[in-house]
Amino acid sequence: MIDVKKQIDYWMNGADEDLVTAALLIKEKRILHGLFFCHLVIEKAIKAHVVKNSGEVAPRSHNLIYLSEKTDLSFENDCEMFLGILMKYQLQGRYPDYNPVLPDISKINEYFEKTKIILEWLKEKL
Repeated sequence: MIDVKKQIDYWMNGADEDLVTAALLIKEKRILHGLFFCHLVIEKAIKAHVVKNSGEVAPRSHNLIYLSEKTDLSFENDCEMFLGILMKYQLQGRYPDYNPVLPDISKINEYFEKTKIILEWLKEKL
């Protein structure tokens, strides 16, 4: 049996740290890496919910849709679409031959703000 609280704290602390890192990377115009960290923020927060629901260690998956299906959360359609958008940027960090087109700065800022909003929502649901 795992220590559920310790696992949840681990994932949520990581999400908070990665949000700070995403902000710094985006500020320094390291956009792909910044968006990759936005993906990590949401991945880790969802994994906290997976642990909460299952009482088990979160799966070793980076697929936000798959992970969200392992929770009792009900994501709205626009949020699910955003998870799909973030998935494009997690691939960049793991598969260097895959280079998605960078969005313009207003979209980048929108994605970062949406990441913050979803993280807060996920925290509230814990």
